[in-house]
Amino acid sequence: MEEKIQEILNQEVTKTRKIQQLILLGLTRTQIAQLVTNGNYGFVQNVYAKMKAQGLLNMTDAEATERGFNRRFGVEFEAYNVDRNVLCDALNEAGIFTIIESYNHITRRHWKIVTDSSIRGNKGFELVSPILQGEAGITEMKKVCEILKQCGAKVNLSCGTHVHIDAHSINLGSWKRIYINYARLERVIDDFMPKSRKGNNNFYTKGFSTITNFEEKISNAISLVEIDNFFGSRYFKINPKSYARHNTIEFRQHSGTVEFEKISNWVRFLGNLITFSEDNLVTDKSLEGLAEFNSREIMNYLRRRTNKLKTR
Repeated sequence: MEEKIQEILNQEVTKTRKIQQLILLGLTRTQIAQLVTNGNYGFVQNVYAKMKAQGLLNMTDAEATERGFNRRFGVEFEAYNVDRNVLCDALNEAGIFTIIESYNHITRRHWKIVTDSSIRGNKGFELVSPILQGEAGITEMKKVCEILKQCGAKVNLSCGTHVHIDAHSINLGSWKRIYINYARLERVIDDFMPKSRKGNNNFYTKGFSTITNFEEKISNAISLVEIDNFFGSRYFKINPKSYARHNTIEFRQHSGTVEFEKISNWVRFLGNLITFSEDNLVTDKSLEGLAEFNSREIMNYLRRRTNKLKTR
C-alpha cells in the first residue's frame, strides 16, 4: 500500500488527479488532505463529492474512468454493397429515423445516408449519426451496426469510421494534452489498427510525425486557430478543423467497420483519453500504459486486437 501511495504522489499530474486515485485506493479524506493539500480537507471533499455524484466510487481507477463516459458523440460509417434505399428502409423499420441526402457536412437530428466519392466499391455510402450521448448512444450505435450487417454492408481499404466527440467544454490546455498524448501513443494505437491505418499509410489520416517539432509547436500554441494553421489540412488522425465547423474533436484513424465491438471500444477509448487529458500527460507509451485510464474490458480488447494484427 505504501509503495502504491508513493507512486501516486510522485506522478506529474494535478492534485485533483492524485486525490481521485487515492480515494479509489481507499485512503480517508483526512489522510489524503495531509498527503496532497497541506491539510486542506475542503479541497479533497469537493473532489470526493464530485466523484460520488458521478457514481465513480467503489471502483478501480480505470473502471471509474470508463463509468464516467456520458459524452455527446457522433459516428460516420463508410461502407459499400448496400443500396441506400434498402438501408434507409431497414433502419427506419428498426426505429432508427434515417433520411437519404446529398453529400453535406450539416449535423442533423436524424441519421443520414450520403454519397462519398472516396469510397471504392459498388453502392458506396456514408452513414452519419445525429448527436448521440453516453450509454444510450452506444446502444443505438449497436442497433445500427446490426442493421448494417443484416443488409450485407461491406468495408474495404477505402473506408474509414470517424468519431466526433463534443468539444464545447474542452479548454485549450486540454486540447494540447489530447494532441500530445495521442502523438505519444501513436505507435501503440497504430498497433491495434490495420496496416492501411498505421503511420502515414493513409492520405486521409496522416500521422503527427509529418509535422516537425510537433509537441513543441502544440505546447507553444496560443489558440486552436494557430494549431489549425500549422496542420494545414483536415486529413490527420485528429482533424484540427472539426472544432471550427462542428464544435467537436474528430478522430479519423479507425478503419472502416460495421462491427459493434470494434467501434464501441474505440469510442470508449477516445472518451477515456479525453478525460485523462484534462489533467495529465502520458508518460508510459506502451500498450500496458493504457491501463492507467482504461478498464480491464477495454484493455483485454486492445490486447486481442494488437495480437491479432501482429500475425498479419
